Amino acid sequence: MGKRNRAAVVVLGDIGRSPRMQYHALSLARQTFLDVDIVAYGGSDPHISVLEHPSIHIHKMPQWPTIPRTFPKILRPLLLILKPIFQFLVLLWYLCVKIPAPDAFIVQNPPSVPTLVVVKWASWLRDSAFVVDWHNFGYTLLALSMGRSSLFVVIYRWIEKRYGKMAHGSLCVTRAMQHELSQNWGIKATVLYDQPPEFFRPASLEEKHNLFCRIGKSLNEPYGLRDCVSNGLTGPYNNGPNTTPFTTQVDGDIFLKQNRPALLVSSTSWTPDEDFGILLEAALMYDRRVAASLGEDDSTGDEVIWNEIRDGKQFSYPRLLFIITGKGPEKEKYEEKIRKLSLKRVAFRTMWLSAEDYPLLLGSADLGVCLHTSSSGLDLPMKVVDMFGCGLPVCAVSYSCIKELVDVEKNGLLFSSSAELADELMMLFEGFPERCDTLKSMRSSLMERVSSVRWATAWEENAKPLIYEVISQNSS
Repeated sequence: MGKRNRAAVVVLGDIGRSPRMQYHALSLARQTFLDVDIVAYGGSDPHISVLEHPSIHIHKMPQWPTIPRTFPKILRPLLLILKPIFQFLVLLWYLCVKIPAPDAFIVQNPPSVPTLVVVKWASWLRDSAFVVDWHNFGYTLLALSMGRSSLFVVIYRWIEKRYGKMAHGSLCVTRAMQHELSQNWGIKATVLYDQPPEFFRPASLEEKHNLFCRIGKSLNEPYGLRDCVSNGLTGPYNNGPNTTPFTTQVDGDIFLKQNRPALLVSSTSWTPDEDFGILLEAALMYDRRVAASLGEDDSTGDEVIWNEIRDGKQFSYPRLLFIITGKGPEKEKYEEKIRKLSLKRVAFRTMWLSAEDYPLLLGSADLGVCLHTSSSGLDLPMKVVDMFGCGLPVCAVSYSCIKELVDVEKNGLLFSSSAELADELMMLFEGFPERCDTLKSMRSSLMERVSSVRWATAWEENAKPLIYEVISQNSS
């Protein structure tokens, strides 16, 4: 393809938490047969397909040290200057010295500073093409904590725009972002929607059972003395190593429990652009509304199913188990809030899953919940794309461009408040697991498309021609 047959994927972040850039690396190796150098931070392992591919080489940079809370506040502004200088020098060393010269650098934005500056310099020094993959705008993320009028934010935006325009080519994640880049930044970008790779798919019953057994310790540890899931495991029919809150194995055969809780999954980075408080309030509302409509029942044993007689028909509202995955700065704050909730029909678990187990969890769940609101209002949550790949319907926070992804009542629902989310939970899970007509309809709609649109196809149609073009132009 190029004169060196090599590409570099650059992430100023944890490569294990940068799935889109992992997929770029896989596509470059599989679909253009290039050797690929990933330059990023460590922390979380990427997917095994990335780790084991012979043409992909991961280079982990040293990170800026964690600053203790006792560090004097008066000196903290100095860190805002020293940290990017440190990152600048380390990244420049890796891109210009540690890795072989590539035909093209493909860099994730944000973060923009110092990443875009370094990659531009490295592309000039090594005579390489420079491609930016716009996931969001860095200055809008910085503005969440500092305000848009901050001098730091103004300078950050200027650098992001100036060096973004210097790229030989650009990719972006939505048509709304493409329009913003074109109209207000003078940047022509190609839309490459996030699509799930092949390992995001519905899980088989055996895969579900094995996953629940592997994470059984986490499932059985409540925030407090007990909750409706951990207490449910103490019943006479739930003892033994082959039993989970959702499945049981008898004489080699695996069965879904009729009285299992509904499993809801939300992946979060525990940052200010995801208001986790909405989910906690909705859970509390669900808990109280079920109690009010069906009559209070303080028992939470495994045999309890809350029933309602309506027009001669019997409906049930299940226990809900929310599994929240991810790492981030506000995790401990919300875990403490969970501990203080008094819930009888809802339980929470937080955990970090391997890159192999996370798709299995999505493929085993009943509903996904997305709290992403976007600092710019122009990007889409990749977690929802992954959920759709697993045939998992979602409830997502509504914002400006989310309908580019969520087709209401076809693959998910939108909400703007905790009350709306609680309403949706009541509607979707009434009659679980036998009825739930809306939930089943959305899942069926997703299953029809689950294998038709995948990352490799979208990358082949949109990213590959752009990369060919910029490398050709740069080498001519």
